[in-house]
Amino acid sequence: MLKTRKLDKLGIEVKLLGFGCMRFPTKDGEIDEMLAEEMLDAAYKAGVNYFDTAYVYHDGKSESFVGKVLNKYPRDSYYIATKLPVWSLQTKEDVRRVIDEQFARLDKDVIDFYLLHSMQKKTWDKALEFEALKVIEEYRSAGKIKYVGFSFHDSYEVFEEIINYYDWDFCQIQYNYVDTEIQAGIKGYNLTKEKGIPLVIMEPIKGGSLATLPSDVVAPFKKAHPEWSDASWALRFVASHENVKVILSGMSTLDQVKDNIKTFEDLNTLSDDDMEVIKAVAKTIKERTRNGCTGCKYCMPCPAGVDIPNNFAAWNTYYKYGSERAASWSARAVKASEGFAEKCVKCGLCESVCPQHLNIREDLEKITIEMKKFYE
Repeated sequence: MLKTRKLDKLGIEVKLLGFGCMRFPTKDGEIDEMLAEEMLDAAYKAGVNYFDTAYVYHDGKSESFVGKVLNKYPRDSYYIATKLPVWSLQTKEDVRRVIDEQFARLDKDVIDFYLLHSMQKKTWDKALEFEALKVIEEYRSAGKIKYVGFSFHDSYEVFEEIINYYDWDFCQIQYNYVDTEIQAGIKGYNLTKEKGIPLVIMEPIKGGSLATLPSDVVAPFKKAHPEWSDASWALRFVASHENVKVILSGMSTLDQVKDNIKTFEDLNTLSDDDMEVIKAVAKTIKERTRNGCTGCKYCMPCPAGVDIPNNFAAWNTYYKYGSERAASWSARAVKASEGFAEKCVKCGLCESVCPQHLNIREDLEKITIEMKKFYE
């Protein structure tokens, strides 16, 4: 039996493992529907009853696909969550237009969990300007939306502002054993616990980075519990927080589905000794950071067009996690802006304003060599 958690505020129970529907396997750029359906079926049959999608996932095709697959099963046997892409809205009228389109895509009369997607200061201000919550409340009053929440990607201060604004039914934050001090972080977790707001967790495995760590990094894991996968450690860490009610995993293979099911069928809260092991691994990961860039952007704009913070983010990601996939993902921002490190003309302006006193020019030269394959 998969572990179940009760959302006391809502008076319902959900399985702790939730299916994140943004990383389905693909074929020729499209969702590999045969394989993805097999994965959803396996998860559902194992007991998973929370499926999280969004308007933009898989270029707008995730909602329709997920809705179609779940139509095979009794509607009262699962919960579906989707999100409003506030950043893409142009007018107030777009709020209602997008929501109606989502009902059509999902082929559902009711959406269980509805979120304002990826709240940051700018998108939150836009949601207020467009009165998105007022419109969502209308759908809830009509019985078409059950629970209202938001997903979050900004500083703790912004998180505090948003969570204190409205009587939220739930919220969704990024949290894992490495990212305890960024975005909402552990302070955000403690605030939701204090306010009795149930938490849904995304990125518990940090986009897969914590699932395939270098062998020297995870040696303490293998010594303590050789039967646990790297991903299992990450999931168990998040599950050890009692106000976490759903842990989303963006599964991409059937093996990942099976491994997660195994973890959540045999799930116990981590012992104090296990927590010390987690801390040791997290410390090792952080020590592999190549430089101390905090992303403050004091060095920007670069007169030569170098995207300094994102070059450093990709570089640090690669060395911390030893993952080419994670590095490629991080490097996308650099490629999008064409702010490659090799554009550096060594003027030194960036170093004169860097609060961390980093050797930026020297590090950009290293990135030009070490990260070249991720920018080709």
